[in-house]
Amino acid sequence: MSNRPYQTKFSFGATSAIITNLGLIVGLDTLAHPQLAIISGIMIIALADNMADSFGIHIYQESEYVGKKEVWISTITNFFTRIFVSLTFVILVLALPLKLAVPCSVIWGLALLAVMSYTIAKDRKINPYLVIFEHIGIAVAVIISSEFVGKLLIGKFK
Repeated sequence: MSNRPYQTKFSFGATSAIITNLGLIVGLDTLAHPQLAIISGIMIIALADNMADSFGIHIYQESEYVGKKEVWISTITNFFTRIFVSLTFVILVLALPLKLAVPCSVIWGLALLAVMSYTIAKDRKINPYLVIFEHIGIAVAVIISSEFVGKLLIGKFK
């Protein structure tokens, strides 16, 4: 088994699920039926993109000569982490009015990302606030660009 911290099993899947779902939620918020579009999009991504990423991790680790057991643990952990994180966003979109669900999803996603970033930085013994700032900055760039693209495309095809 690897000497990597246990968190590495979850970090890729959780980060990917957070960033992808926040981009989708913010980007699709202006559609005619945004709740259905957002939930459908999250579930499609939670399965299709998740399977692609999990398979990508699997092949990457095999190419790096990681042990077979470790490869399968990483693959399965990534898959179920992404499903779980994606479902938390679905719950927010279902439980709250959309005008509240969107900002709450952004806050929830950035909070998850901040906690993960903090624990990773502490494990690596580096300044956690710089890591949090870097990771949140990347997530905010994805959110802003997704909102821009969503509004641009919806404006063009209305």
